[in-house]
Amino acid sequence: MQNEQTLILVKPDGVSRGLVGEVISRIESKGYAIDALRMLNADRSLLEQHYEEHVGKVFYEPLVEFMMSGPIVAIVASGNRVIEGFRSLAGATDPTVAAPGTIRGDLARDQGTKVVQNIVHGSDSPESAAREIQIFFPQ
Repeated sequence: MQNEQTLILVKPDGVSRGLVGEVISRIESKGYAIDALRMLNADRSLLEQHYEEHVGKVFYEPLVEFMMSGPIVAIVASGNRVIEGFRSLAGATDPTVAAPGTIRGDLARDQGTKVVQNIVHGSDSPESAAREIQIFFPQ
């Protein structure tokens, strides 16, 4: 069994709508462990590190602005194949086409904003998870 960790972010739309508990419940119901959790107001510097691969893309600035618009909750979850498992649990990035039963399929919808507000972020690879966890949990 390969135990791995992933970074999960409950974005400002999820926090403002009171969905943090629902997201955590789904993570735990799937059998993953919560290793660390913190609520924070992300500043530009932290978000520039997190989204560095998107610098220069048309959605970059609206994404950073959205992520600074309110508190977020950063979670480190662990378990066998947790990266793949959480991304499946989260659903497609576009909430309009995300499957029912997923976080985005059940809880998010297209808000007509400059950037998609889709409740959560999950790391996409072990390398990204290690880098992202270090950004949000440097200790």
